[in-house]
Amino acid sequence: MATRSEDIEPQPRAARPAARPGPLAPPMELAELINDRETRIIVCCGSGGVGKTTTSAALALAAAEAGRTVVVLTIDPARRLAQSLGLVELDNEPRRVHIPNSSATGAEGELHAMMLDMKRTFDDVVAAHSTPERAEAILENPFYQSLSSSFSGTQEYMAMEKLGQLRASDQWDLIIVDTPPSRSALDFLDAPNRMSRFLDGTMIRLLTGGGRAGLKFASAGFMFFSRIISKILGGQLLRDISAFVAALDTMFGGFRERATATYELLRRPGTWFVVVASPEPDALREASYFVDRLSAEGMPLAGLVLNRTHPPATTALSATRAEGAAEEVAESGVEGAEVAAAALRVHADRMVVAAREQHLADRFTSAHPEVAVRTVPAAAGDVHDLDGLRVMAGELTAPDADTPTGTPRTRVLPARRG
Repeated sequence: MATRSEDIEPQPRAARPAARPGPLAPPMELAELINDRETRIIVCCGSGGVGKTTTSAALALAAAEAGRTVVVLTIDPARRLAQSLGLVELDNEPRRVHIPNSSATGAEGELHAMMLDMKRTFDDVVAAHSTPERAEAILENPFYQSLSSSFSGTQEYMAMEKLGQLRASDQWDLIIVDTPPSRSALDFLDAPNRMSRFLDGTMIRLLTGGGRAGLKFASAGFMFFSRIISKILGGQLLRDISAFVAALDTMFGGFRERATATYELLRRPGTWFVVVASPEPDALREASYFVDRLSAEGMPLAGLVLNRTHPPATTALSATRAEGAAEEVAESGVEGAEVAAAALRVHADRMVVAAREQHLADRFTSAHPEVAVRTVPAAAGDVHDLDGLRVMAGELTAPDADTPTGTPRTRVLPARRG
């Protein structure tokens, strides 16, 4: 049933002070997550515009300053990650990020960053898993050139390939993945099935002819089929596809096996997913989708980062009382009345926004009471450098707000599913 706007927009007089979303929401101790040497992969996912890339970079910076060797991989083609890390650009190879004053912490961590280049990753796979002659034939094939740069599903599969390569290298003790800003962010979970459907499809089986014995069939019974396809696709394109498939030959099995192995890696201990959202209806609706999808796949969910929140002011003055007081002060006509009234109205607006965000967070927690939540207050401006990332990292990894200072906590990482 669709959610009505009045169900998610509380009236000002319903404003309630609240410091964190939902009384049932368990805390998410991200500091313990990134300090745990058994944590090897963190995947950040969420809708666009919620600060997912910044969250990924902040977690990577916090982990590096905690002494870990970290690489953050973005699949998002935007340039925000490079800018926030002080790099001119990112490409398909990890680039080291200089962390000023890192020696002052005494930690010997390293931070590297990279951006997925879909075609280059595909080229590297072809070169690594075929002979030089076969690799040249594939790389020069027009159909391959189109497939490797724009074919549906290629980006998701190449993301799996690159993640598998990074994990297999053992150069990094923590890999943080920043996924694309849409529901397709989790499409790489489908990469093994997509590859299987592609390889087992009728078109591919006909073109390969089921092996060498089948090529005899392709030279005879396939002629009528090829004439029809040639009229639809064009004879040259069909020849390019046939040559591409023939050149790939035994690489098909390796593609499928590697995608499946990386998929299983995402389900094993050492991997965690972090869903990022802002306190807006659409963003939290997308967050619910990600939570449900991860649950259905049996993937390990660390929790939800509720980013850019506006906590209420630490005062008992409600929005309604502040509005009333603003009217009284404005009507008094005393010196400074306008400034005081404006300040009271700003406070009232802040309390309304906080109540609205609390209401939305409570709705999410009611639907997903088992999901741990970490709130991050909105920054005064855009996070565009390491100093801003360090501030955000502090918000992400600080002890839970409800925990008295100095009181030790037991470890509360979320239980794994599946």
